[in-house]
Amino acid sequence: MESYEVILALLLGAFVCLFGYKLKKIVFFVAWFLIGYTLTKYAMPYINNSAPFIAESTLWQIILPLAGGLLMSLLGFSIEKLCVGLLCFFATVAVAISQFGISGEVIGIACILGVILGAVAVNMMKPATIVVTAVAGALVVTRAIYTLSAGIPMEYHTFIVIGIAAIGALFQFNNAKHSN
Repeated sequence: MESYEVILALLLGAFVCLFGYKLKKIVFFVAWFLIGYTLTKYAMPYINNSAPFIAESTLWQIILPLAGGLLMSLLGFSIEKLCVGLLCFFATVAVAISQFGISGEVIGIACILGVILGAVAVNMMKPATIVVTAVAGALVVTRAIYTLSAGIPMEYHTFIVIGIAAIGALFQFNNAKHSN
């Protein structure tokens, strides 16, 4: 990653961490766009094999992932509660993998915990949205910090994520309380 990309990720992560609830439509649009884009990129080799004319066209290689991202974003807007549950699920799995590594046990436990937390999130939309956006933003900020500064020991990773997420959640809860 180029340094300007890391700085952009740092700024966007901080933005999501601090203002995720206030601008949840934008945050959810971007999150679902990235998920749809990524899934379509993973599917491109299969699409290219089944339709050679797509594989030969650079335009199709660009358009299809963008269309997949846009489609996923539009779907996300139409089923917002499900999206909050799924984003909570994916955030739980991402945090578990980033903290404990990829193994069958970690993924299994994270998926079970993610389903439970996703169900709770659907019943508690506002606090769940605040917590999920604070944690997601904190993960991005922490990754950017570690990319920019090689001197921070990995033992502090969890504490940095928790600290940044706590600051973001407190900031969002405080601002959400004043705006309602």
